Amino acid sequence: MVGKITTLEELAPSLAPKGRLMGIDLGTKTIGLAISDVERRLASPLETLKRVKFTPDAQKLLELATKFEIVGLVIGLPLNMDGTEGPRVQATRAFLRSLAPLTDLPFVFWDERLSTAAVLRSLIEQDASRAKRAEVVDRMAAAYILQGALDRLTSLKSLHPDA
Repeated sequence: MVGKITTLEELAPSLAPKGRLMGIDLGTKTIGLAISDVERRLASPLETLKRVKFTPDAQKLLELATKFEIVGLVIGLPLNMDGTEGPRVQATRAFLRSLAPLTDLPFVFWDERLSTAAVLRSLIEQDASRAKRAEVVDRMAAAYILQGALDRLTSLKSLHPDA
């Protein structure tokens, strides 16, 4: 049982017509989670996990993946603005290398540049308090990341309707 790290383009043809994806915004103190509907059209914020240590973090994440019958994981990749990889990307890749042997779910990295900034801007426009923003930003960023991947899946499907 080892999860495969792949691309969205490689994953798309192997996905069953219905099944939820989980979006993950991996931070240093929290893990934001989001899930899609079974038709993979809409991402919804799920919850924010407080980071403890790898093992309990991974167990909780995989428990939720089982509970919601997740068929694949979309992990936000925190690239630098110029597209280069820094320490946060290395930490994200290390987390995934440790998680992969614990599940057979496929993993897809998704560029998360500006996801948190976009979510914060939206929350500020909605006049959400600072406390409310802090409470929801990680899971909303996970939904933002996942929605980007879902939109890409939809465009891949329109390019290859027989796939």
